[in-house]
Amino acid sequence: WWSTPYSWDNQFLTGFSHVNLSGVGCPELGVILLMPTTGKVEANPQKYGSIISNQKAKAGLYSCFLDKYNVKAEATATLRTGISRYTFPKGQSNLLINLGLGLTNEKGAKIRIVNNREVEGSRMTGTFCYNDNTERPVYFVVRLSKPADSFGVWKKMPPMKAEAAWSKTADKYKYYNGYRAEIFGDDVGAYFSFSTTENEQIIAEVGISYVSIANARENLAAESNNFNFEATKQNAWQTWNNQLQPIQVFGGSSDEKSIFYTALYHMNIHPNILNDVNGQYPRMGGFEIKNTTESNRYTVFSLWDTYRNFHPLMTLLYPNLQLDFVKSMIAMYKESGWLPKWELNGRETYTMNGDPALPVIADTYLRGVKNFDVETAYRAMKKHALTPDSLNKIRKDNDFYLKHGYVPYRKQYDNSVSEA
Repeated sequence: WWSTPYSWDNQFLTGFSHVNLSGVGCPELGVILLMPTTGKVEANPQKYGSIISNQKAKAGLYSCFLDKYNVKAEATATLRTGISRYTFPKGQSNLLINLGLGLTNEKGAKIRIVNNREVEGSRMTGTFCYNDNTERPVYFVVRLSKPADSFGVWKKMPPMKAEAAWSKTADKYKYYNGYRAEIFGDDVGAYFSFSTTENEQIIAEVGISYVSIANARENLAAESNNFNFEATKQNAWQTWNNQLQPIQVFGGSSDEKSIFYTALYHMNIHPNILNDVNGQYPRMGGFEIKNTTESNRYTVFSLWDTYRNFHPLMTLLYPNLQLDFVKSMIAMYKESGWLPKWELNGRETYTMNGDPALPVIADTYLRGVKNFDVETAYRAMKKHALTPDSLNKIRKDNDFYLKHGYVPYRKQYDNSVSEA
């Protein structure tokens, strides 16, 4: 599927991205790519990309082999960081940080090399499902286990017409060797080059934040294992093992059990934590910074996908987690004036139809999970139900519904059933 960051049948690798969405129908995120290469530095992904083989995956670990470079790549993660380990051949080896590529419809990034083993910056994301006013920058810090022998940044230069005869870099990638100031652009990145021995390993740790570079660095300091890849991998595996414990399966084949627990694994990917280790997160519908007070702030509420089956099952299997989801939804109402419809990183995308937050909250309450601000939830539901079209950001056809008790069919493909 064209909007997914990973597909088994696509074996051409251009980098490991560090913020992703699972199972969505519109492209978004898929940014902050790390890519190992060897030999001369090349920034063009169509040229540096490699066929991969020997792919392996389990909870908390993915690995593959880059055929073009004879490099083994392994990746694991914590809640707010990504950790990757690369086993290089002898010779010049490189790590590229590509901010030009992404699944998002947005462009724009900045990057600054801090020293010979650290780089920081941000990448714009948004316009999810082609909806404006959904933009949000994501911030990062990359730290390497080995100091680089050389480093620099690149930028894709614009094409030229009259001046093309005098420019050596028109419509090409321009390399700024040793550059230490910030650089901005739609297609920018950084590279670190090393002299490696046979099978030498270099580890990259990436801290992520939707608040600031400082918070990305704080997340990295709090959650990294000081480049201990094996310990981080084991912690990730144990975290997933604990998360999958609520259901014990007996009988069936080994393949059937794998299919079942893979589905349960997928179920636990989203919604995911938005706030940083210090509790800060971007306010719903704005750019002010808020602080969590009693629970984590969650994001990725694709509620038209999840209100029927996912949230009722979460209430049965993970009631405390479902409670935090509902608290996040009510907090979004307090901050923006509306319960979420299809929320992503503190921005309402208004994607798809209906008013799915209401049945999620009501179902959670009726199943006995009630330790949330019920009065505020009721006020929010009443506002959604009674506000007329002209002022209602969620219910497009509320005037029809309030008048008739249904949304009438007016023309082909008018979504009348979905809206009702």
